Amino acid sequence: MRKQPVLPKFKVILEQMGENIKLARKRRNLTAVQVAERAGIARSTLYLVEKGDTSVAMGAYFNVLRVLGLQDDFLKLAADDVFGRKLQDLDLL
Repeated sequence: MRKQPVLPKFKVILEQMGENIKLARKRRNLTAVQVAERAGIARSTLYLVEKGDTSVAMGAYFNVLRVLGLQDDFLKLAADDVFGRKLQDLDLL
């Protein structure tokens, strides 16, 4: 898999997301092996998810969140597009 280039200042955001996923797994007392098996991914892929690696497919992130019961969090991505709505409002004037 080829990694997508991400600027270092934005890489921190992905790393924090990975850490949040890891903490959610630990709060549920689930092992990495359990989550990986239930998500249908390799343990090494879960490790990359928990690191916020850019080479992991979005589907793998979704399946991990599904196993943790956090699948609805995916709907929060880009849900509140304040800047886009301002641009849209400018065209409506």
